[in-house]
Amino acid sequence: MKEILQVEGLCKTFRLSAKQQKLEKTHDKVRTAVDHLYFTANEGEIFGLLGPNGAGKTTTLRMLATLIKPDSGDAIIDGSSIVKAPDQVRSKIGFLTSELKLEDFFTPNYLFDFFSHLHQVPEETIQSRKEQLFTRFGISPFAEVKVANLSTGMKQKVSLAISIVHNPDIIIFDEPTNGLDVLTAKVVTDFLLELKKQGKTVIVSTHIFSLIEKICDRVGIIIQGKMILCDSLTQVCAGKSLEDRFFEIYAETVGEDA
Repeated sequence: MKEILQVEGLCKTFRLSAKQQKLEKTHDKVRTAVDHLYFTANEGEIFGLLGPNGAGKTTTLRMLATLIKPDSGDAIIDGSSIVKAPDQVRSKIGFLTSELKLEDFFTPNYLFDFFSHLHQVPEETIQSRKEQLFTRFGISPFAEVKVANLSTGMKQKVSLAISIVHNPDIIIFDEPTNGLDVLTAKVVTDFLLELKKQGKTVIVSTHIFSLIEKICDRVGIIIQGKMILCDSLTQVCAGKSLEDRFFEIYAETVGEDA
């Protein structure tokens, strides 16, 4: 199986303001968010990055999506370096985060066309791609409704469609079902499995055990910015539920009382 992603020692730190130090009761002026991270993902698989809030998952995915630069290390996505060739990386990936905020004033139609043009999608392809995705996610009846008037679930569906306007082979999703109702979450989950069937590579970060167990082929457990264990879901679980294994690993890593 072809490796489509190689993460090679990614590191990222952030400076803490005096206010943050006070709130967090620390004298540390720098926080290490991602600490020498290594892992790979294969073509045509769903790879899950599992960890608690603050573990470094979002920072990792932002680096992979070239939204922020690593302090050191690199990642190679389908032959392109996030450090040396970020434009090439952006052309190959789709990125969706729960923090993506669509402008309230615009409609799904306008946003889809706008992002399609940003990705230089041919004009004749835009309409067919829009029809396919809008039909798949039930967006069509709301195509001319301003984002401000859409439900939370519909906004997430529009965000998902926009993130893949250019039909990328590598899709990176940060907490794709976070805050969604069960029906919308199922639509998103089913679509991730469809992408896998199409031979695409999907990278998902989450803290939801059931999502990992349902869709992922391989999983990396990240705690305090470090990759603690990375293997097939079967090997990671070792005959137990993923939840039980995670808390075993967490206790071994940070201590029972952490």
